[in-house]
Amino acid sequence: MNSIVWTFVSTALLAGSIVAASDEPPRGDLLIIQGSPGEEEYGKLFSIWSQRWQSAAERGRFRVVISSPNPEEKQKVAISGILATYENETAFPLWIVMIGHGTFNGREAKFNLAGEDLSAKELDTMLAKVARTTVIINCSSSSAPFLDALSQENRIILTSTRSGEQVNFSRFGEYISQAIGETTSDLDKDKQTSLLEAFLSASRKTLEFYESDGRIPTENALLDDNGDGKGTRATAFRGVRAIAKPKEDGILLDGFRAHQLHLIPNDAEQSLSPEQIAQRNELERKIELLRLEKNSLEEDDYYRQLEALFLQLAEILLLEDQANPGES
Repeated sequence: MNSIVWTFVSTALLAGSIVAASDEPPRGDLLIIQGSPGEEEYGKLFSIWSQRWQSAAERGRFRVVISSPNPEEKQKVAISGILATYENETAFPLWIVMIGHGTFNGREAKFNLAGEDLSAKELDTMLAKVARTTVIINCSSSSAPFLDALSQENRIILTSTRSGEQVNFSRFGEYISQAIGETTSDLDKDKQTSLLEAFLSASRKTLEFYESDGRIPTENALLDDNGDGKGTRATAFRGVRAIAKPKEDGILLDGFRAHQLHLIPNDAEQSLSPEQIAQRNELERKIELLRLEKNSLEEDDYYRQLEALFLQLAEILLLEDQANPGES
């Protein structure tokens, strides 16, 4: 992005937001942080990945803002200002995609920017007042410590690596930028690709890249969406379900919340308001928790509670059907 465009982005955002061209209300915000490329070939790759994310988000009616490196700008300061504009909104999710290189010195991980680099702790501080559901996808090498630092209940974190020591260039960013906008990654065939499905697809394609090249993988992506700060690899899933058992009562396995989020929704999803989506997601969470407690409950009590939750859920799903009578 040249300096003229970046100045436009900065000015427009500080005044409000850049909105995708649509008369319909937005469904969320996407901030793309394109870091310092280091070399020209990486800069070209990062721009392609950014363009994919922007295109998918605009199709999904997200407002899109791009922060790109520019020698004339203090990029970290600009990012802090951008994130401050998201503090008052709570209804829509915020997605942050970090595309670039990362470093790790044995104690602290950083994301490379034009000027001073951004540490995981600094990003956590910038997001402290953002109460809305926030997705953070760090596609850089050495990105795992960002999961540790950023994990909390209202956040969904994806990193390209499982440790800070995985320092080689990461390919995960390429494959997730493809998967998020493709229905070929839709595992449950509901005509939309969830964040979880994109993560699983990108993880599989990353592994295939190393295997086809006869190399040992130097990156293993992680997903954390239950706030425990531990992260789960794609190999722990069968379909869209994690195969492990929860270690603590009342905490779902990673992947459940990520499967509820879509950058490009199907028609039924688009018919629901943010409030209805939030209500449905919470009911689905309660149903999943109840399912995990089935063996510890009396059978009659279990089915009584399950019926009550399904009746509430049916009211919301009925609104979907009424808004989309032609869909099966």
